Amino acid sequence: MVTNLTEIDLADSDADNSSTPDESFIRAFSQSQRPLYLYILPLVGNPADADEVLQETNLVIWKKWSQFQAGTNFVAWGRAIARLEVFRFRRQRPTKMQFLDSQLLEVIAEEVATRSPELQRKHDALSECLGKLRPQDRQLIRMRYSSNVTGDQVAEELGRPANSVYQSLGRIRRVLMECVRRQLAGSGDPL
Repeated sequence: MVTNLTEIDLADSDADNSSTPDESFIRAFSQSQRPLYLYILPLVGNPADADEVLQETNLVIWKKWSQFQAGTNFVAWGRAIARLEVFRFRRQRPTKMQFLDSQLLEVIAEEVATRSPELQRKHDALSECLGKLRPQDRQLIRMRYSSNVTGDQVAEELGRPANSVYQSLGRIRRVLMECVRRQLAGSGDPL
């Protein structure tokens, strides 16, 4: 596993592209996308920038696939690359992120890396719980949160009174919270 960011050679090299990655690399690459995105997002501050940094990170991972040592932690390797890509992103857009100095960004990156597995377990539990909802409840949650509209806007679109929509959303959130707690308690994870 890479322990020092300088151990990852980000320069292009023909040697790295001499063959193609094997199935285990491709599987690890695919499974790393959500954890890497969750790692990058708090470091750049918004989803659009996180998508951009993840895309650049993926390009580097793909170019440098032969540097990955099978049997080591793929996500940790990807995070090391992502961290460098975040710094590159900051250099290219200094006005967007000038309030964070490099040392503070390092502290945030370490904290995010520590919490990423916990966040992934919570995300997985929430996804499973969403799947257990009645279709109309799942639809209401999607309408409210996937398009970032207000409860009033959802009520208007559904032709329902606003307080009815807010009561339904509150009930659904309580059901989801309890379900996630049970899921995490069942896996031995902290609540």
